Amino acid sequence: MESLYFRSFITLEPQILKIMSEDHFEVNKATWNEKVKIHSKSEMYDLDAFKKGKSSLMSYELNALGDVSGQSLLHLQCHFGQDTLSWSRLGAKCVGVDLSDEGITLAKSLNKELGLDAQFECCNVLDTSKHIEDTFDIVYTSYGVIGWLPDLKPWGKMIGERLKKGGTFYMVEFHPIVWMFDYLDGKSVMRYGYMQDEAIYEEYEGTYADQNSKMISKEYGWNHGFSEIVNALIEGGLKIDYLNEHDESPYNVLPDLVKTKSGNYETKDKLYPLIFEIKATKL
Repeated sequence: MESLYFRSFITLEPQILKIMSEDHFEVNKATWNEKVKIHSKSEMYDLDAFKKGKSSLMSYELNALGDVSGQSLLHLQCHFGQDTLSWSRLGAKCVGVDLSDEGITLAKSLNKELGLDAQFECCNVLDTSKHIEDTFDIVYTSYGVIGWLPDLKPWGKMIGERLKKGGTFYMVEFHPIVWMFDYLDGKSVMRYGYMQDEAIYEEYEGTYADQNSKMISKEYGWNHGFSEIVNALIEGGLKIDYLNEHDESPYNVLPDLVKTKSGNYETKDKLYPLIFEIKATKL
C-alpha cells in the first residue's frame, strides 16, 4: 500500500468545490511530504520489518501479476517506495514515481540501503511521460491513488504511453462506493456523489497510519466511478482483461471492519464491496 487515504478522522467541515483550485497539487504535495515523515515511523508501514525482508505487497497484486522476474515495472504514486522495492526484491526492474519529494528522497535512500536497483522520479503522476521516456512490461498502481487526480483521461493516456505493446496494466484500489462516505466519529455517513466532478477539500487532524498524530492534513480529492476509470484506460489504448470487486480489504482502515479467516477485513453487513482490481493489456 502506498497512497491510501480515507475520509476522515477528526475533520473540519469538508467543502465541495465547484471551481478547481490552481494550487491543489501543491497543497496535496505539502501534506504528503508531512505524511512521509509520520508514515515512515508508523507501525502500519513497519519500516524496520520491511528492511529485514518483509514484503509490503498483498495477495491481490501478487496473485494478479505472478512472476515478475526480469520484467520492467513502472509504479505510479509510489509514496516512499515500499511496494516498488518489494517488486524489485522479486526480480522486476522497477521505476517509481510520486508527487512527494520527501517520499522520493526516502525511497532512494531505502533503495541504496537495501542494495536494490530501483529508480525513482519525483513528479506529478500525470506528467510521468515528461520525465520518463522508457516503456514498460508492467504499469502498476495501488490502494488510494486515483482519488488524488481531478481527471483520469490524461492518466489513462499516460499509462498507454508508458506501456509496451502487449504490456500489462494492473491496479488494485478502494471501491468507488467507499469514497461516497465520511467516516466521522467512527460512523459511516454517505455524503459525496459517486460520479461527482467537483473537488472535495478537507482539513483534518491525523493520518491513516497514525490517527494520534497532531499534523493537520490539507488535501483535495476527487471521486471517480467505474465508467470514468474504464473509459480512461480504453481511450489510452488498453483492452480491459477483467474488472473484479471484492468484499475484503487487506487494510483495516475503515470503522468497524471485521477480520476474516483470510486475514483481510470486511464490513459487518457486506452491503458493498471495499476493493476492486483492473487488469488490462496495451493493444
